[in-house]
Amino acid sequence: MFLDEARIFVRGGKGGDGRLSFRREKFIPRGGPDGGDGGDGGSVILLADERLATLSDVARGVHYFAQSGIPGGENDRAGKKGRDLILRLPAGTVVWEEVVRAESEVDALGQQTVASRRFFCELLHSGQKLVAAAGGKGGRGNKAFATATNQVPRTRESGAPGEERVLYLELKLIADVGLVGLPNSGKSTLLARISKATPKIAAYPFTTLVPMLGITELDQFRRLVVADLPGLIEGAHSGVGLGDEFLRHIERTKVIVHLIDCAPLSGPSPRKAYETIRAEMRLYSELLASKPEIIALNKIDLVTKAQLKKIEKEFGLPAFPISGVTGEGIKKLLEEAYKVATGVSAETRAH
Repeated sequence: MFLDEARIFVRGGKGGDGRLSFRREKFIPRGGPDGGDGGDGGSVILLADERLATLSDVARGVHYFAQSGIPGGENDRAGKKGRDLILRLPAGTVVWEEVVRAESEVDALGQQTVASRRFFCELLHSGQKLVAAAGGKGGRGNKAFATATNQVPRTRESGAPGEERVLYLELKLIADVGLVGLPNSGKSTLLARISKATPKIAAYPFTTLVPMLGITELDQFRRLVVADLPGLIEGAHSGVGLGDEFLRHIERTKVIVHLIDCAPLSGPSPRKAYETIRAEMRLYSELLASKPEIIALNKIDLVTKAQLKKIEKEFGLPAFPISGVTGEGIKKLLEEAYKVATGVSAETRAH
């Protein structure tokens, strides 16, 4: 199941308590203090893993606790450090820390009520690590308190508690190209044509309910990661249809390929369809609306050449005519997308 949001509670392990003990051996009547230090608590560590594409694994749980440190022992034996807890998250996860109103207010999960969220970290590259909740430091045993004037200390420290946080996780897919357009504009068909992705394809709106990723190989050394975003409709920014929950994924893309159905059986004209999606993107984020964009007039296999010329003239904007079914015009579109995403064209590479 695709999940791009999760809320979890993390806590570092408590540090082990220091030991209060004295050396007791035969023929040594006055053994000194020999209490060892407690081990540090383990930490909760976030690790970006490129093999993951959803937050569903981490969302199965609510509370994540690292192991506590082991208390110190006799004979000046230090306690063992608690094991770290590694939480693997998809690359592209944004982590927010929830800030509470008051300790007395709790929500349905029994956690403190949220007042706001503040940015905590962002995991962009596979292998990137960050400590979400550090373990507590182990307490000192009484051996550490021995001095020339206090040779029989009866003092030891308790281990410190680990850090704890409520974290809100938000996944934003990392892709070179984001496919956007009204429902049934042909995004899933195009993705299936250019990659090995197998999105559901059907002749009704909102066939695609979750983002899909595919990799298209332009040649031996060039590839593009393409994301098919669920269809948007007018009012998506305010929750209409599938709402704006998937618009966040477009923010990561380097270039947007805007797919337009040039032969709609019903609904808005190609130009109106384009303006509808552009308006939704602008209302969601000006930064999103300013991303590089390539327009593709899809389904040219359903119109004649004369009809296509008329459509292009009425559309009034530069666009690539393509067919996700026959493959016509797709190579040219992908070359342009690669050039915009990387700044390198095929001609430049040849030289």
